[in-house]
This record gives sequence, C-alpha cells and structure tokens, in this order.
Amino acid sequence: MGGLNRARRLAVAVWSAGACASAWAADPAELARGKELFTKIQPACAVCHTLQAAGAEGQVGPVLDELKPDAGRVLRALKAGIGVMPSYAERMSEKDMLAVAQFVAHATGAAK
Repeated sequence: MGGLNRARRLAVAVWSAGACASAWAADPAELARGKELFTKIQPACAVCHTLQAAGAEGQVGPVLDELKPDAGRVLRALKAGIGVMPSYAERMSEKDMLAVAQFVAHATGAAK
C-alpha cells in the first residue's frame, strides 16, 4: 500500500533527529562532553577531521572549521555514516551523538 519502505522510514527518522538537534539548547557541560567524545570515541572523530576547538588535525575527512556543519548535519552523519565515515549509531547513545553534534556546530560557529 502507500506505506514507507525501510530506507524511507530511516531517512525520515534521521532528518527528524537532525531537526531536533538544531533546536537543542547547548549548555556548557554538554559542550564539554561533546568535545571529549569528539576526541575519545573509537574511532575518534579527531583522527579524521580537523577542528581547531578540539585540537584535531585529521587528514581524511572534511575540515570542519571550513565546512561549518550545523548540529543536524553532524547528527545525520553520525547516525547514518557518510562516504567513508562509518555510522556511530551502534557505538554511541542518542544523547552522546547530540552532544558531539552540538559541540561541532558551536565550535564552528554554525550553532544558531
């Protein structure tokens, strides 16, 4: 019937989570936790990405200081993976992914 298939349901869920992340208010404790996770989760975001606020000088992924992704974009990448970046959905809780997404958006000036 007119139901959504699995891929479309996943896409809607990821988009919805990104919309929520954009609206999530970043408090200093969550930003600090996001920074710690950015550098310590395995594999660490800092291994591939450059982000000055985290002292990260990765050479594989995009330079986040230049890309300036908002929290929704970071959250979608963490949940689903993108390009060679793996999904972190099995490695991190929703709360942890939100903390990283908010930290990156705040650090790059993309947070609104």
